[in-house]
Amino acid sequence: MKKILLLSDTHSHIDERILSYVKQADEVWHAGDIGITSVTDEIQKLKPLKAVYGNIDGAEIRKEFPLHQRFMCEDVDVWITHIGGYPGKYSPAIREEIRQNPPKIFISGHSHILKVMNDQKLGTLHMNPGAAGKHGFHQVRTMLRFKIDGSKIEDLEVVELGKR
Repeated sequence: MKKILLLSDTHSHIDERILSYVKQADEVWHAGDIGITSVTDEIQKLKPLKAVYGNIDGAEIRKEFPLHQRFMCEDVDVWITHIGGYPGKYSPAIREEIRQNPPKIFISGHSHILKVMNDQKLGTLHMNPGAAGKHGFHQVRTMLRFKIDGSKIEDLEVVELGKR
């Protein structure tokens, strides 16, 4: 079993509140718009990190993290990208691939809108953790945490970090 903390859109912000949740996780996944490398450096001091770059991320972050991460966590196929859309409105850049080879969990960021929904057609769980940073139009900073136990995704919880 793995405890996952999922965040996105930190936009150069990391604080003790976020790090307190990092400490409780087994792995941290970041769905892009990191901002500066000190954000991921702080996370990686504490826990393993899987991350992708987002549209605001510069060359230094793009050298360290890919546009897409596709991997297995326990028995669950996971795909993380920053601009991916959601069921019924997938980004044109990934639309064909997700239809041909759907993951069990599809994660994107970018919108700053917390959203978790099933794609009944593809059998995929879509997750967008909202935005953990203070930059953007969102009102409340959010993250997600959950457990993966074999092929099961369990104990999904929204973490509210307060107003931006």
